[in-house]
Parts: sequence; C-alpha cells; structure tokens
Amino acid sequence: MNEELNLEQVLELVVVWAKEAGKLHLSYFRGNNLDIRTKSNVYDVVTRADKEAEAFLIHEIGKNFPEHAVLGEESGEHTGLADYRWVIDPLDGTNNFSQGLPVFTVSIGLQYKKETVLGVVYAPYFDELYTAVKGKGAFLNAAPIHVSVKNDLGHSVLGTGFPYDKDINPDNNAANLAAILPHLRGIRRMGSAAYDLCCTAAGWLDGYWELGLSLWDMCAGALIVEEAGGCVVTFRENRGISIIAGNAVIVKKIREKIN
Repeated sequence: MNEELNLEQVLELVVVWAKEAGKLHLSYFRGNNLDIRTKSNVYDVVTRADKEAEAFLIHEIGKNFPEHAVLGEESGEHTGLADYRWVIDPLDGTNNFSQGLPVFTVSIGLQYKKETVLGVVYAPYFDELYTAVKGKGAFLNAAPIHVSVKNDLGHSVLGTGFPYDKDINPDNNAANLAAILPHLRGIRRMGSAAYDLCCTAAGWLDGYWELGLSLWDMCAGALIVEEAGGCVVTFRENRGISIIAGNAVIVKKIREKIN
C-alpha cells in the first residue's frame, strides 16, 4: 500500500501531465469561452480551464496511483489509503489568465508523509518546465538552476503578491511593501505564486515573500527553490501560509523589514 516510488520515473509521468494541462490552458487562452466565475469574492476567480485541468490531473493520478490522496484547489481533499498525497493547482495565476496576461502555470507537488518529495511547475505560454526531486537538484527545461547569490537588498529585485481578502483585512501586505520598497532595486508582482517561486529558484528574482497562500500555491515551487540552493521559511502563523524565499542571506534581510 505504501510501496516506495521511483521518483525519477514518477517525474517523467508528471511532466507529461503538466504539459497536457498546459495544452488545455492554451486552448482557452485569450478566447471568449472561459466561463469566468467568482469563488470566495469578486477578486477570486475560476475559469473552465481551471476545472478541466484539475479534472484531467485527478483522473491521471487516480488511474496511475489509485491509493494516493489528492488536494486540489478546485475540488478540495480526496482521501487515500497511502502516505502519498498530490497537491495540485491546475491553473495558478487565474486572474492573469482571465485577463489575457501570459503568466500562469500548472503546479503539481507530491508529498510523502507531509514532506514534499517532487515538484513540477509548467508555464505553458513560455514553455518553461521547472522540476525538482528531493535531493536531486532543480531544473528548468532539464538545465540546472540556482538561486541568486546577491547578499544585499539594494541590488535585489523581489517578488510579492497580495491576498484575496485585501479589501476587508488590513493585514494585506501593503505595510510590508511600504516598509521594504525603499530599500530595493525593484519589486515585481507576477500574479502567480508558483511562478514567483520558480523565478526565485532560477535567480531571476532575488527573493520573494507573500502571505495568505494555500498549500497548492507553493508546494511544488517551494521544493524547487530548496533544490536550487535556496530556503523557504514561514514568517506568520495567523495568515494562511506566509513564506519568504531566496538565498539564506536575502531571506534574513527580507524578514528584518517585514513582520
């Protein structure tokens, strides 16, 4: 029931799934049949592509690993008998996607006894495939990647984002942004936590922080950062999953500026 998986072989399978989900994304992208709906509030949207991509991924997981649990953004928790759990965001960056902006991804993480052991993030518009297996390094389209080596905020460009309840909860990251922005070379708001983490893993962003995330937003991306030589730390306990990512020095300096 809990037979140990060959993660390298599983990775090959997950890459196929991610690319198929990406094809589905692109088949709807900038079209007029997205069937855009809201979820928790007017800012939190879902499209036909989100739902179809998740249904596809859950079907593939069930076919290949019927005893595994699944946590999906759109359909929630699917219990399993094994100690493995898949954590999937079928379309991270739905606001971008629904607006016709090309920064969106499919994110697939695999956990064993709550430890993430495999992560795949695919950005279909850019054809960028980020992968990691625990202890094996991180890769972009099969080439090794590494986090930035910058050690000061003044030369750094960071990524961040804002929670969906920013209109009703004053703990919405605005104060953090105001505190740290004067000390940075620049700030970027990509609109996809998974892509922010992958850009951090590749060194294109020197660091990243965000509060109020869910596990599916960051499960795969966090492993990719760690396998790229970086670290991911939590900095809040009362605001969903709140994380800082980058190399150890930059993470420490970000943490000194935000709280």
